[in-house]
Amino acid sequence: MLPRFPGISEEVPNEGKGTHTMAALRQIAFYGKGGIGKSTSSSNISATLAAMGRRVLHVGCDPKHDSTVSLLHGELITPIVDRIKTIQGVRPEDIVRRSPLGVDCVEAGGPEAGVGCGGRGITRMLEIFGAAKLLAPGRYDVAVYDVLGDVVCGGFAAPLRTGIGEKVIIVVSEEVMALYAANNIARAVVHYAENGVHLAGILVNA
Repeated sequence: MLPRFPGISEEVPNEGKGTHTMAALRQIAFYGKGGIGKSTSSSNISATLAAMGRRVLHVGCDPKHDSTVSLLHGELITPIVDRIKTIQGVRPEDIVRRSPLGVDCVEAGGPEAGVGCGGRGITRMLEIFGAAKLLAPGRYDVAVYDVLGDVVCGGFAAPLRTGIGEKVIIVVSEEVMALYAANNIARAVVHYAENGVHLAGILVNA
C-alpha cells in the first residue's frame, strides 16, 4: 500500500487518456543538516510518487550533485550550471534527465570547494528553470527539492525566498547539530512565510 501525501490527490491518473487530476504543481523542499539522509528520503518520495502515476521532477540542490544517483541507478549526471552556459533558447529537454523510474532529474551543482558561493548554483538553476519554463502549469504534478544543510547561506534559502519550496520537510535525528540546523530552518520558514511557504512536517531519521 502506497503512503499518503498531504495536499496530493490520491486518484490515479487515467492512463488511457493521459489526463491528470492535480490542478496545480506541488513543490516540496527537503532541508536538514548535511549527511542526515535528505537525499535518500527525498529520492524515495520521488520514486513513490512516480509509482503512484505522478509526473515528478526531482531537483538536487547540492554542489556534490548526488541527490539523483539512486534514481538513475548509480549514474552521476552533469550539473545544470556546468551544461547550460546561456539561457537564451534553453528548452526543458536540455535540462532534465529521465530516470528508469520515470522521474525527471536535475542537479544544480555549484563551484568547486573553496571557490565561490555554493548557493549560487541554486540561484543560477532557478534562472535557467524560468527561461525554459520548466515549471510551467501542466508539465509536472510534483517537484521535489533536496537542499543542502541549513539555510544560513541565502543561496540555499532560494527555494524559500522565491516561494518555490511551498512545503518544507525538515529531516532530523537525535543529534544536537541536526536539531540546531532544524531550528534554523524552521526560523527561515517563518521568515519567508509571506511567500507562501510553510512547514509541512519533520522527518525523524533515527
